[in-house]
Amino acid sequence: MPSVLNVGGDSKTIPLPDHYRGWDHLLLDIDPRDDVDLVCDARELQTREPALFDAVYCSHNLEHYYPHDVPRVLRGFVHVLKPNGFAEIRVPDVGSVMRAVVEKDMDIDDVLYVSPAGPILVRDVFYGWHVEIERSGKDFFAHKTGFTQKSLIAALKAAGFPLGAACEPLGGYEVRVVAFLRPPDEAQCRLFKLAYATPGGSARR
Repeated sequence: MPSVLNVGGDSKTIPLPDHYRGWDHLLLDIDPRDDVDLVCDARELQTREPALFDAVYCSHNLEHYYPHDVPRVLRGFVHVLKPNGFAEIRVPDVGSVMRAVVEKDMDIDDVLYVSPAGPILVRDVFYGWHVEIERSGKDFFAHKTGFTQKSLIAALKAAGFPLGAACEPLGGYEVRVVAFLRPPDEAQCRLFKLAYATPGGSARR
């Protein structure tokens, strides 16, 4: 059974994408909640046993680290992945937010959109969701950096992912990038609807 490390996923009640259905799901979080499998700061992943996971899934967590710590986190992903593994990362799309602010003449305290959890202000994208930060009193919910699709791919390559397969922006001011350590095999290409290069050199989907 393939395994996925869910980095900073908060709780297993938050479902993973359907393409991880049937995978062994291990949750890593700095907050020692009941369903956390590995209580760990993601900046310390390189101290853990290497090559354990087929995938790392990191949704809206990478922006919670200072820019100088992001390479350390990403190198930790490389460390814990199997040689043919991949990382799937989702972050707020700061580029689309900035464009919306300019085009709509929005202020920093204006509502950017309404999520299932409630209204999200412009400043929530840049600094972290104020409701959660105020309610919990925990500073690690604050945002300390931000990404565009281009800057996230560049960070992944610099950290040791030689191949970045950029997926389309997901909408809702969110971007996703899937980064591979090796050229994706046929199963991985089917998983993310990528073109697969056969050993003979032809490509198919």
